[in-house]
Amino acid sequence: MTSRTRMLVAATAIVTVGLSGCSLLGGGDSGATPSTSSTAAARPPAGSEALASYYGQKLDWQKCRISECAKLEVPLDYAKPDGDRIEISVLRMKATKPRDRIGSLVVNPGGPGGSGVDYAQAADFIVGKPVRQRFDVVGFDPRGVQRSQPIDCLPDTQMDAFLGQDPTPDDAAEAAAFAASGKEFAQGCVQRTGALISHVSTVDAAKDMDILRSALGDEKLNYLGKSYGTFLGATYAGLFPKLVGRFVLDGVLPPDISAAEVAKGQAEGFERATRAYAANCVDEGDCPLGGSVDEVMSGMRALLTRLDQQPVPMQDGTLKQLTEGWAATGIAQAMYDQGSWGTLTDALAQVVRKDDGTELMKLADQYAQRNQNGVYAGNLLEAFYAISCLDNPDSPDPAVYAQRAADNAKVAPTWGPFLAWGSLVCGQWPVKSTEGQTGPHKISAEGSGPIVVVGTTRDPATPYEWSVRLRDQLSNAALLTFDGDGHTAYTRSNSCVDDAINDYYTDGKVPKDGTRC
Repeated sequence: MTSRTRMLVAATAIVTVGLSGCSLLGGGDSGATPSTSSTAAARPPAGSEALASYYGQKLDWQKCRISECAKLEVPLDYAKPDGDRIEISVLRMKATKPRDRIGSLVVNPGGPGGSGVDYAQAADFIVGKPVRQRFDVVGFDPRGVQRSQPIDCLPDTQMDAFLGQDPTPDDAAEAAAFAASGKEFAQGCVQRTGALISHVSTVDAAKDMDILRSALGDEKLNYLGKSYGTFLGATYAGLFPKLVGRFVLDGVLPPDISAAEVAKGQAEGFERATRAYAANCVDEGDCPLGGSVDEVMSGMRALLTRLDQQPVPMQDGTLKQLTEGWAATGIAQAMYDQGSWGTLTDALAQVVRKDDGTELMKLADQYAQRNQNGVYAGNLLEAFYAISCLDNPDSPDPAVYAQRAADNAKVAPTWGPFLAWGSLVCGQWPVKSTEGQTGPHKISAEGSGPIVVVGTTRDPATPYEWSVRLRDQLSNAALLTFDGDGHTAYTRSNSCVDDAINDYYTDGKVPKDGTRC
């Protein structure tokens, strides 16, 4: 993650065990039938007959550690189904009670750029036990991600410099340097990836997901999407509303939102979450940044300004200095889950009291999926830009981002400037999507089955208001609200949320719209 707009969405959902519970306000029977295997699933949707060979394929499952793995073939370009093919990596964790099996549950953790394969392998933690018993949990790495023709943009050492650069340009010269860095990154993606770079939009991934549904033998798609995974799920629902099975979209990124709106919304969300952290830090005592919430917030801004001017040394790893960019990334990482707040306080104390950025850099490494030896475990952040910039192009003018920074600082003084410069890379992106459905657009998914939308009131990366926004646009949806902290809710918040979603998946019982936990 860097300062770039929408980058904070790229932190994939955190896998933790649910905690306390509360009362559920109501429910209802959806009337939906389970998605059972059928030869009808192998037929492509009307108008897609040219894709029949893809829809008719069978997955060759092979044992891989505790799971089963397979490769799914999809067209490189959906406009040319007889052209080049690419392979998508798929992983399945079979239902633990196969006699009671309902079907498959396809999962996506977010990003864009998060690995669905890795996410599905953590099935015991990402879905409730009743769901685990009755569904095969299936994940796939979307095209361009990790094991599925991975996008590559820069060597690891250049990625270090790209992510660690000054994220808040203070003058025209710094803005020009920032723009030049983004242009170099974008050109690297094109040069090192090849033809695929124009075919990694969310629409492409959603079409792949329908071929996966067919290959799994399910007449309808059952789905769990978190963070950006909600954008992917909503896109699928818009393209294939009649094929929507039991859908949960948790921590929403609305498809109709502009890059400027994302920058402002996330700035407000992270400001709200950071103030909650600040209150906790003060309550715990000996907070290194101040004795009140306002003092902690101003102290954090002062620390980032200081690191902009003079980075502090680090004792471990290949990087020798903690910059403002890496420090902000580390702080943001801790905002995704309140279980990390104590770690953040210790890391900030090390910076403030010992001029040592080692522990804060470890948090930043977690976000970037970067090992201390400087090797990136995946291509999350490279795929993030390639997908986002096809989905939502932006302005090439640095002055636009400078104005966003000034405007957003009024409502979010800590995070507003940091997030405002985000999609300047997308303003300079050298290729366009081959799919026509890009840019902000509303999705109603008229004719779909009931979709459960989940929002967390103090979610930093996908503010609660965005979940309300999508619920209002979908023609058949129910909103489930978690009053709490952190990014997303299911299996990481409380039993009220978990029970409602488990019942929906296993019994088709849709939570009453407006249920709060």
